[in-house]
Amino acid sequence: MTIQIPGLSGQGSAAVVDVAESVFGKDYNEALIHQLVTRQLAGARAGTTAQKSRSDVSGGGSKPWRQKGTGRARAGTTRSPLWRSGGVTFAARPQSYKQKLNKKMYRAGMRSILSELLRQSRLFVADDIVPQEAKTKELAQRLKEWRDSRLLIVAAEADRNLTLAARNLRGVDVCTADTLDPVSLVASDMVIVTRQAVNKIEERLG
Repeated sequence: MTIQIPGLSGQGSAAVVDVAESVFGKDYNEALIHQLVTRQLAGARAGTTAQKSRSDVSGGGSKPWRQKGTGRARAGTTRSPLWRSGGVTFAARPQSYKQKLNKKMYRAGMRSILSELLRQSRLFVADDIVPQEAKTKELAQRLKEWRDSRLLIVAAEADRNLTLAARNLRGVDVCTADTLDPVSLVASDMVIVTRQAVNKIEERLG
């Protein structure tokens, strides 16, 4: 199986690189991809919200008035949720929203996403995308044909020049082959991968 390497903004020539069909030639599995994306979004939730129930609010230890004979409704504490400055009826507690997903399912889902991106002509390989200097202008010139698209650039390793050049470009995200995640892939209009990053992705998901 082959991927066509396009020349970006007239720089570089088109080429062909062989990739593993076991990674980039899988069928589209919508249910698995949905589970994969949901798992990541759920795991990103902080889950730190907290409220005080009637037992957490300080005070209220004594009965505000006697049970009978006052003409008022019976009350056992001033910290009841019915009272001002009382506790919350169903108080929120800190919790984890993380969902379990097997490694085999994760790798299978990532392969399915990459394969579908390739079928939709949204996945490209280009080695000349990494700028020689940390210049936003240089990278913007190479990406001018897709200025209105949401782009994801995947490098083999963290590159300082690429990170600095892309951070001021709207709609352009940068990651490495080791930190590639399903949400970034699904949310991108186009994914540009270097040749070395392709090899690392194959090692990671193969």
